[in-house]
Amino acid sequence: MENDVVKKEKYLLPWKELDWLGEATIWIHEELMRLGMEVRGPIEQVHVRPWSTVLRVPTFGGVTFFKAISPALAHEPLLTQALWRWRDDCLPEVLSVDEERGWMLYTNMGDWLRDQMQSIEGLRHWRKVLPLYAGLQIEMIERVPELLGLGTLDRRLDGLPDQFETLLAQTADLRIGEPDGLSSDEFEQLCALTGHFHDTCQALAAYGIPETLHHDDLHDGNIFVSNGNYIFSDWGESCVAHPFFSLLVTLRSVAYRLNLLDDSGELGNLRDVYLDSWMDFASREDLLEAFRLAQRVAMVNRALTWHRVIAKLEGPYREEHIGSVAGWLQEYLQAENTNNNSRV
Repeated sequence: MENDVVKKEKYLLPWKELDWLGEATIWIHEELMRLGMEVRGPIEQVHVRPWSTVLRVPTFGGVTFFKAISPALAHEPLLTQALWRWRDDCLPEVLSVDEERGWMLYTNMGDWLRDQMQSIEGLRHWRKVLPLYAGLQIEMIERVPELLGLGTLDRRLDGLPDQFETLLAQTADLRIGEPDGLSSDEFEQLCALTGHFHDTCQALAAYGIPETLHHDDLHDGNIFVSNGNYIFSDWGESCVAHPFFSLLVTLRSVAYRLNLLDDSGELGNLRDVYLDSWMDFASREDLLEAFRLAQRVAMVNRALTWHRVIAKLEGPYREEHIGSVAGWLQEYLQAENTNNNSRV
C-alpha cells in the first residue's frame, strides 16, 4: 500500500497540484465576478478522478460547480454548453467555458437520482427519464454535423469496424496473457470476428434508425432531479452513434442497483418504455431486433471509449483502469458466443 502511494505521488494528477488548484481558483473568481456573482466561502474539491475533477463553489446566489476534464474528453464543456442552449429543460446551465483548458462553470443540478434508487419504486423515475432522453436524442438527429463540430466522438456504424480493428492492433493495451487482460485464445477469437462485426454493423444500420447523440455512461450517478425536472450530466464520453447503445450501461446499472436479473420483467419494461419513443422510425419487431444487435455492438464502443481514456493516463492510474478495455471486449466475445450457441 505504501509503495502504491509513492507511485501515485510520482504521477500526481494535475488537479491535485497546488499550482493547478490556485490557477483554477483564480479563474473561478474572475468568471463569477464577470457574471456579477461573488464567492462566499471556501471552494471544496468534491470529486477527483484521473480524467476529471469537480469543485464546489458557494456564492451569494447559491452553489455553483467547476469541472475540469482531461484532454481525452475535453469536448465536454463546449458540448454541454451547446446542449444547454438547445435543451435547457434537461441540461445544467453552463455559466462559463474555457475551451483550451477543458474547464466549465455550471449551476447546481439538484439531487442525485441515485439517492432515490434504493428500491424497486425508484423505477418510476426511469420510466420518465427514458422518454425524455430518447426525445433529446431524436431532437439531436438533425444536429449531428454540429455535434461532430464540437468534438463529440464519432462512433457511427460505418466507421466502427475500422476502429475495432485499430483497437485490436494495440496489443500492449489489451494485456494479452495478463491477469487483467485477454487470453491468447480470446484475442484470436476477436481477430477472427472482425468480418462478422462489420456485417453486424451493416445489419444494424439497415434498420434505418438514425444515428445521433449517445451518452455512453447513462446511469443514475449522471442524472439529477431538480424541481421535478431531470438533468443529464457528464457528457465527456458521449458520441455520435447508434442511439440504442445508451441502454447498455443504463440497464446494467439499474440491474446492479436493484439486484435484478438480466431477464427480469422490470428491465424489459424499461427497454420497451425507451423503444416506444422510436416507433415513428420502425416497427416494434424491427426495433427489438435492432436493439438486440445494438447491445452487442455497444460493448465494442465501450471498449473504444475506455481505450481513449486510458491512453492519456500514466503510471498507477493507467494500471488501475486499463483492464476495462479487455473487459468490454471479453463481454462482446461472450455475447457473440452466446448468440451463436442460441442458434444451434
